[in-house]
This record gives sequence, C-alpha cells and structure tokens, in this order.
Amino acid sequence: MSTAAVPLPPGLIASDEVAAALADGRPVVALESTIISHGLPRPRNLQAARDFEGLLRDRSVTPATIAVLDGVPRIGLTGGEVRRIAEEDLVKASVRDLAVLAARRASGATTVAATAYLAARAGIRVFATGGLGGVHRGASGTFDESADLSTLAAAPVAVVSAGVKSVLDIAGTLERLETLSVPVVGYRTDVFPSFWLAESPFRLDWRVDSPQEVADILRAQAAAAVPGLPRPGLVVANPVPIAEQWDPVEHDRVLAQALAAADEAGVRGKQVTPFLLSFIVQASGGVSLEVNLALARNNVRVAADIAVALAASGAAG
Repeated sequence: MSTAAVPLPPGLIASDEVAAALADGRPVVALESTIISHGLPRPRNLQAARDFEGLLRDRSVTPATIAVLDGVPRIGLTGGEVRRIAEEDLVKASVRDLAVLAARRASGATTVAATAYLAARAGIRVFATGGLGGVHRGASGTFDESADLSTLAAAPVAVVSAGVKSVLDIAGTLERLETLSVPVVGYRTDVFPSFWLAESPFRLDWRVDSPQEVADILRAQAAAAVPGLPRPGLVVANPVPIAEQWDPVEHDRVLAQALAAADEAGVRGKQVTPFLLSFIVQASGGVSLEVNLALARNNVRVAADIAVALAASGAAG
C-alpha cells in the first residue's frame, strides 16, 4: 500500500488505509514507534510491530503506527516503512524534536508525547502504548519529567497504558497528572498499575468497566471543550493480567539491584532510566521483556475495543 497526501493539517501525511478509515468514520488506533526502534531488541521488534497491527486488524480496527520519515510525520506506515523503523538507527523524537527533523528532512521514532500530539492533530482519539512516561525519581532536584505528561494536557487522546514503569516516581506522576488536569481512569481496576505489575500502592479516583464508558468520557470531554483552550487527553490505566505479570518478589529484588547499581555507577540525569531498564532486562533473564510484550498486546486489544465503541457512537470529536 502506498502513502498519499490527504486532507490533514499541513505537514502530516496519512497512509491510504488510515485516510480511508478516518474519512469513513471507522475505528482507528494510533501506535507509537519508539517501542519498535528502542524498546525491543532486533529482530523481535519487527515481529512485535506486525503483531500489534495484526491485533487491531483482527478487530476490524485500522492501525496508525506513527513515525517521522525523511522529515515528514507519517500517520500509518506501509510494511516497508515499519521495517525501516525496526531496522534503521533512528533518534527518539519527542514533540520538541519534530521541527528539527522536518528542517533536516531526518527520520525519528515518535515517543508517547510525539505520537499523542500527532494523533490528536490527525483526528485520532485512541492510542495504545506500553507504559506512560512520568516523573523520575529524584525529580525534585533534577526536574526530570517526561514530556508525555505535559503533552497530554493539550492532546485530546485516550492513551491506554499499563501505568508507568516502577523505576519512576509513581506518586509524583499521579500528582503531576492531577495538576495538569489530565483525568486517569482505571480499566476494570481501582488501583493504578505499575507496568510489570498489575498494581501499585496507589488507588484511583475513577474506574471504568467497559469500552463504552471510556467512549462516553471522550464524548463528554469533546462536548465540554472551550474553543481556543487546550483540551486534555485521558489516561486509561490498564493493568497487565495477573497471570502475565512479573512475579512481585522477583520484581522487587531486581528493581532494588538496578537502583543500587545505578547509584554505584554514578549514573545521573537522562541516562538513569535507560541504564535501569537495560540492567533489569539482563538481571531478569529477559522476563521483564516478555511481560513488556504481554502488557503491550493487552493494551492494544483494549484500545481497539474503545475505538470501536467510539466509532459506533459517531463521535470523532
């Protein structure tokens, strides 16, 4: 399938498949590309990308994997373009990097923030990812906080994620989302998940038990929007199934080892999280990676159901 320009905001190009689905009001789910380029090892990353898209198509939902290729944000990729994301060494592109990539006609894999931003511009309301970025441990001194949070304050997209990784400051992340007026709902749970584990110590104010409830919230957000003011997104916290989560005792043991190793190595700033995640994959013998894939697939399925419910209501919003 070739890609072709469609009536989208200037600078965006949608695939024929995505353009047709949007024009017809059929369900579409956005997928990020950094999980392909940076989150998974080769060649499993390419197969995972195909699997995620396949899960959506199996539910009659159009996948819109998003990336920047040769300076142009692409909303939906061809098979060859997905392969490029999996096999080329691309930069991680957040929202602030999009203009630089455009000016240099360079390519980049989009983070959660950039994917949510571009999906919202394209009119896609549902986005599936693995885990949301958040406030980092020690952020009171480093001010290290993911752009995912501030972007969701102005990108009206429902992001289905398994919470945030336990290497982050979960309490701080939830506080920042509250400050930014980004609602968080637990999908069939009252407790915020912590990525590899189905639960964290933190309870949520709101719970939903069906895709229709999420669609209703999105419709209500759209109806309450004030012209000229930012429209927040929605975090749908979807825990990994208990049967597929990491053993909590082993998780806690490896996490403690990873934090101690980072401190001993003097790792600071932006290098902390990549160091911790790499250490955890190695120390867990790859178990953390398998859980990562399981929860990502689960998020894709839930996002598909939400997109179907939203399309059935006729709310593009």
